[in-house]
Amino acid sequence: MHRMDLQGLVTEKFLRYVSVNTRSDESSGTHPSSVCQFDLARILVRELQDLGADEVFFDEEHCYIYSKIKASGVSDATGDSGGAEASGSAGASGAALPKIGFIAHMDTSPEASGENIRPQVIADYDGGEIRLSEDRVLRPSEFPELSAYVGQTIITSDGTTLLGSDDKSGIAEIMTMVEYFLSHTEIPHGEICIAFTPDEEIGEGTEFFDIERFGADFAYTVDGGELGELSYENFNAASANIKVIGRNVHPGEAFGKMINASRLAMEIDSLLSADERPEKTRDRQGFYHLTDMQGDANEASIKYIIRDHDLELFTKKKETVAEVCREVQARYPGARVEAEIKDSYYNMLEKIKPRFEIVERAASAMRRCGVEPKFEPIRGGTDGAMLSYKGLLCPNLCAGGHNFHGVYEYVSCESMARITEILIEIARGE
Repeated sequence: MHRMDLQGLVTEKFLRYVSVNTRSDESSGTHPSSVCQFDLARILVRELQDLGADEVFFDEEHCYIYSKIKASGVSDATGDSGGAEASGSAGASGAALPKIGFIAHMDTSPEASGENIRPQVIADYDGGEIRLSEDRVLRPSEFPELSAYVGQTIITSDGTTLLGSDDKSGIAEIMTMVEYFLSHTEIPHGEICIAFTPDEEIGEGTEFFDIERFGADFAYTVDGGELGELSYENFNAASANIKVIGRNVHPGEAFGKMINASRLAMEIDSLLSADERPEKTRDRQGFYHLTDMQGDANEASIKYIIRDHDLELFTKKKETVAEVCREVQARYPGARVEAEIKDSYYNMLEKIKPRFEIVERAASAMRRCGVEPKFEPIRGGTDGAMLSYKGLLCPNLCAGGHNFHGVYEYVSCESMARITEILIEIARGE
């Protein structure tokens, strides 16, 4: 397949996948968190079977898909041709080829609607404003990355939903790679392992991931942003759930008696650094992010996510939250402040650094495809971070989209095609 063939195929797949609502639900308490994720999973299972993947397994209880493409066009260590049915792959030098995995998630963020997505395809983008709906416009002045896509084909939503590029771009790119290799059995590669997971967006994508069944020596999540992004470090992450019990009395006789729980919650927030918020930080700078605040005079709750790439600074941030809660409790002995601080995931850099050749393999593949790698620290987390700590090293590759989790999300078709090429090159090796 030539690049234009890949572009048409990956675009067709992407448009089909985003038509399926797969919004996850962090409040459901089920695994997967939403039944609708099964709808896309069954489509992908059928497609893998129809393409002739060598193995397709569907975890129908928890909504995980595992598939394999056997090694092809290689020689074993004795010099005999293994062909498409090779069970143990080795290159001409006799060195065993690794089993390489590719992973993408099926769910979309609960932060915006994923129902009835109506994609808009803008061919030969002219560099101007893109009207999504009556009251929403994608403007280069507000989203300067758009200027990189002049002359390309861009897909957006209609401004009422997210698009689903996170991570249906990744799924489309992996599935196009699968179709490429199954149509070109003469191309040499080791065993390729594929997995599609639920609930990544709510931090539960690896909850029931079966590393042994997946079978890869190492893997890549295809879940990043713009073309060229290659990430092997991410935030250390924790959550802080703070409950404040006040003392409510009638406001007419409140003097010296009332302790307003909502005001104490506001005081706690004011004591955390205003310069360490998401809107004030970038690159490797960490933050406290207030995600939810509810309450009245009697009782209030506030929730934070705590993030930092540096483990020492991460630990200090957690200690600061706990200390602030103790300080407010001490100021108001008639109230009660309870803080539950829980770690979520850790920076995968510590695990990947000793095996940096995995990152270099992806970087070399990008360069062979004419793309210069951009080593970006992830200001967030991926399934790959959790998998790396479970023993499956898993850097993160670009998927091509921008402005995830909201109605201004978009992706370039040319980027998706180029990323598909990169996946093919990674699987082939040098």
